[in-house]
Amino acid sequence: MVEVKNLSKTFGHDTHVLKEINLKVNKNEVVAILGPSGTGKSTLLRCLNYLCVPTTGTVRVGDVTVDSAHHTRREIRSLRRQSAMVFQNYNLFKNKTAKQNVMEALVTVQKKSRAEAEDIAMALLEKVGMVERKDFYPSKMSGGQQQRVAIARALAVNPDVLLFDEPTSALDPELVGEVLNTIRKLAEEDSTMILVTHEIRFARNVATRVLFMDDGRIVADGPPAEIIDNPQNPRLKQFLQFVSK
Repeated sequence: MVEVKNLSKTFGHDTHVLKEINLKVNKNEVVAILGPSGTGKSTLLRCLNYLCVPTTGTVRVGDVTVDSAHHTRREIRSLRRQSAMVFQNYNLFKNKTAKQNVMEALVTVQKKSRAEAEDIAMALLEKVGMVERKDFYPSKMSGGQQQRVAIARALAVNPDVLLFDEPTSALDPELVGEVLNTIRKLAEEDSTMILVTHEIRFARNVATRVLFMDDGRIVADGPPAEIIDNPQNPRLKQFLQFVSK
């Protein structure tokens, strides 16, 4: 479903954020990316849909491949249609209700009728437990509620791959569970997901595969039982000692 070849990202002349990343993600895999701050996790995720343009390498999502060396706006638009991202800070339209936020891309990008878009939005708000807040604006919702609306909005475009960029990092601790439960349900429905997270216990229980990144590289890759419960890489062992399992 996703294939990254020789992907690097440099900011300026000497800040090498990603270094020759090679990665394949199969359909229905739930891949959690762990690692210290500043190791390129979010940059990698953003390179998958060209919110951040790689310096070198190719990205394939579904049947669309984009080469950083020569690409067009049309190719980037096609690539972005294959995935949907859920951001740390929700990124909802402040002047639109929960229902309108979910409907927006369906009407403006996919050109669906408002009636059809509303039906889809209501079904997805039901799915994430937010149908009773359908007419609420973001300012009247908790962080957890906003993030669940953001997940519904991502699902609305029926993406091949869901990308989550630390979806609980901006939430108060008591609100983290409701968002993780929503993501867990999606995982149980065989969605293909790539998730940057600091929630080690969640990664162990929900992910089918865990990547550990350090200094711009993937240095460990395997099932949760291997990566989290029986780490072999010294840097990974050190990292896990300092985070809660």
